[in-house]
Amino acid sequence: MSVETELKLRISPEHFKQLKQLPLLKTLATSKISTRKIHNIYFDTPSLILHQHAMALRLRRVGKQWLQTLKGGGGVKAGLHQRNEWESEVSSKALDLGVLESCVEKKLFRQVSQGVSPIFETNFARTVCMVLFNGTEIELSLDCGEIRAGESCRPISELELELKSGEPLQLFKFALALLDLIPLELEHTSKAEYGYQLYTSTKPVVKKANFPDLSKFNNVATALQCMIGSCLLHLQSNISGAIQKLDEEYLHQVRVSLRLLRVVLSMLETFCPEEELSQLHVQVAELCVEFGQLREWDVFVTQTLKSALPDLTDPNALSLQLVSETMRGEHHAAVENKLKSQDYQRFLLSFGAWMHGDYWRELNSINLSLKEFAKQFLENRYRQLNKRGKHLSRSDPSQLHKLRIACKKLRYSVEIFSTLFRHAKTKHYLSTLTGLQDTLGNLNDFAVAYRLLDELNGKVPEKSTLVIRDWITQVNAEKLTILYKDWKRFSEQKPFWSS
Repeated sequence: MSVETELKLRISPEHFKQLKQLPLLKTLATSKISTRKIHNIYFDTPSLILHQHAMALRLRRVGKQWLQTLKGGGGVKAGLHQRNEWESEVSSKALDLGVLESCVEKKLFRQVSQGVSPIFETNFARTVCMVLFNGTEIELSLDCGEIRAGESCRPISELELELKSGEPLQLFKFALALLDLIPLELEHTSKAEYGYQLYTSTKPVVKKANFPDLSKFNNVATALQCMIGSCLLHLQSNISGAIQKLDEEYLHQVRVSLRLLRVVLSMLETFCPEEELSQLHVQVAELCVEFGQLREWDVFVTQTLKSALPDLTDPNALSLQLVSETMRGEHHAAVENKLKSQDYQRFLLSFGAWMHGDYWRELNSINLSLKEFAKQFLENRYRQLNKRGKHLSRSDPSQLHKLRIACKKLRYSVEIFSTLFRHAKTKHYLSTLTGLQDTLGNLNDFAVAYRLLDELNGKVPEKSTLVIRDWITQVNAEKLTILYKDWKRFSEQKPFWSS
């Protein structure tokens, strides 16, 4: 068994020739560029048992030779694909189940041996070149072709940087050097996963936040590094669906991943500040602002207007709806352009480089109990929230906004550290905290709606905006009453981490 470590990048076919002719590539090359055709046949059972176990089994023909490969385990960390790989030569276009038996557990082998068959194929031309970059040996592969499952097909146009010797950090630095010269995009999904999507005729699944069990970690550094990796995986898993507008939930999950990432970076800055960390935190915060502005128009159009203007056949209401939809569309376009930009790709690759850099080696030498750090951090967030709560009776929108932010930070922090404490206590605490945050969120949406109505002055009939303002005033008063009850319920709770 070997471990494959590679960085996958999308590249448009028109840039293939340009990449091959880059002076940088010619300078770093340690071998001649060669091209060969590759044909892969992927196998699984009718119930896709291998896919359920995050494995991929294939036969590959290169020239007259056939290779059988099983990939499994590992995963994607900050864009870096690492998987276990079992590869062996076979005599013909047929699986060798004897070899497979030595690679998987007995129960899984029994299920697979009862019947595997071809489910999809990949055919592509692979152009390969070995390069030496900062003392690291990297195999650069350009793949151009297609994935086919029955009558369905998907083009292949990607660049793979596989680590042969040296540090994974250099894969990201090399990718950044190439990005300065040619457009590239970080690729989260493997060819095999695309093949399964074609075979099952399914779209990418919306991925929600998956908080790792931090009780398995001994120190703060490894726990927070794992948490950041989880946030980045959450982010990258939903980007494609968000850009393709497959479902609004993709965009929502992108927002959630960025908020969580911001909270974890705040934890790291509390624990061990650093300039590069600070710069990345600023970039995440800027992305959160852009996505926040988009969310404001999303809520205004899909919730506020629909609730306040049930009769959209009224000309004034229809005018307000159309103009608001236009504003919302402009913000959507701006965010989509951001996600498609090379600056965003540079941000992702820079994050990946930092995740594999020296900062973590130094951090791992600091010995501090993770649970004690969690208690200290949660206590600080709790005090900040209580401080903001002292101004609750004023009902000032700016103060309520600060209270909401403090509430959200505490909630995310509790979710992140929840596996370190008793489940029942954290569950009840989170429930109360979430209720408080939801009410504060509704009040903030009303405050934002007032501001957006101001932006629409002169663009829509004044009569339609007055109807909205009257509705907000009425509902806002009702929500304030609920807020006081929610705050009382929350403030009567004893923090679970202090017991």
